[in-house]
Amino acid sequence: MILDIEHKKIEPDIFVMEMHGRITMGSDSQKIEWGVAQLLNESQKKVIFDLTDVSYVDSSGVGILMMCHAKLTKAGGALHLVGVQGFVEEALAITSVNKIVPLYSTTAQAAGHFHRASNAGSDC
Repeated sequence: MILDIEHKKIEPDIFVMEMHGRITMGSDSQKIEWGVAQLLNESQKKVIFDLTDVSYVDSSGVGILMMCHAKLTKAGGALHLVGVQGFVEEALAITSVNKIVPLYSTTAQAAGHFHRASNAGSDC
């Protein structure tokens, strides 16, 4: 199954990349990398990956998640993951990604964390 990504904005400055399918080596990972690069080019640094409808992630997919996290953090922003479950949740636990990138049950929870951090004077 080819990875499909829908882009949504939560006002004022949070972007959601809602993913459907599998995150694997090749064009799927490239789509994610290019999407984050585009957001950074537009100075958008608060990003949520909604993985509710992602059924599988391979080692390249885990790598791309970590790379995106690193790029956003370096730019002064943050990446939050939402809806991680099943095999994807196991893969992120085995690789300890879940200890590095914040996981939330819903997009609203992740967005709320961005809003609270902004109000506290922090960027993440």
